[in-house]
Amino acid sequence: MYQAVLKNVRITPRKMRLVADLVRGKQVQSAMDTLQLTNKKGARILSKVLKSAISNASDVATIDVDRLHIAEVTVDMGPALRRFMPRAQGRATPIKKRMSHVTLRVKEV
Repeated sequence: MYQAVLKNVRITPRKMRLVADLVRGKQVQSAMDTLQLTNKKGARILSKVLKSAISNASDVATIDVDRLHIAEVTVDMGPALRRFMPRAQGRATPIKKRMSHVTLRVKEV
């Protein structure tokens, strides 16, 4: 099993998981086609991670890229940037700008 990890991505895990659920368990080429046609920010990010995992697999061993499948995609919570927004009557409300950690594993079937 070969993996690629991307940490501290400025997208919320909830939005990223929507895209990750689309490609989980698919063949690599089918997943790349799906990500290219998906109109979400997370799709562009996940396609780069997938390309990195494929590259890692081909560097380590001589494998057939057509036989690779996505074994596992996990999107975990990263650190959150804390910002404050001014509100009425001199108050301020906190805003959390969340980040994600993406781990993608591929395996040869």
